[in-house]
Amino acid sequence: MLIAGFPAGAWGTNCYLVAPAAGEECVIFDPGHQAAQGVEETLKKHRLKPVAVVLTHGHIDHVASVVPVCGALDVPAWIHPRDRYMLSDPEKALGRSIGMPLMGELTVGEPDDLRELTDGSKLHLAGLELNVAHAPGHTKGSVTFRMPEAADIPPVLFSGDLLFAGSIGRTDLPGGDHTEMLESLARVCLPLDDSTVVLSGHGPQTSIGRERATNPYLREVAESRLQPGEGTAAPRRGM
Repeated sequence: MLIAGFPAGAWGTNCYLVAPAAGEECVIFDPGHQAAQGVEETLKKHRLKPVAVVLTHGHIDHVASVVPVCGALDVPAWIHPRDRYMLSDPEKALGRSIGMPLMGELTVGEPDDLRELTDGSKLHLAGLELNVAHAPGHTKGSVTFRMPEAADIPPVLFSGDLLFAGSIGRTDLPGGDHTEMLESLARVCLPLDDSTVVLSGHGPQTSIGRERATNPYLREVAESRLQPGEGTAAPRRGM
């Protein structure tokens, strides 16, 4: 298994390229702000052939390069329908007034081939199996992608801005909901095996076991002590 990632743009959003091995087909996760060059360099370095772009949610820091990347590579993109509007109207998604500067000139809009994700579906792309889980809280259309264990490779969760090392995504932007975030953490993350590798939208790699033991949000959800509307002092991240 080949997973090549890099932090892109002003927000340091993790963009991942995943393939069974070097020289094979791959899937691109979350090509965000200024990610196009990094995608091109990673494709060349590992001799990869892209077949699709998949998006954990619609915030501009995760989707800013979708149109140029999909256009240059002639591949489809996948997004949950509840976040689809953000591709064409990123300012609305961030609660900004129309016309306010948004990190300079960005190419907004939908790629030519845009497909919708559904909860519980399985995508079979580039020889990979991606299990989709709807995980609202950060946005209404947030999803995670889980790859099951294969051979001696542990399962992998691409968590987007649901779960970070030591924290969770913020819920104070339009479409965010703290109660939904807690429900998503309980439903999507808690049932996973401790060995599951977590590749988040921002920050370093972690694991479900580590977060179960140390993440204040996941610990309190697991212990059923956190009531709707309550939180902790740990900082939350993402746009």
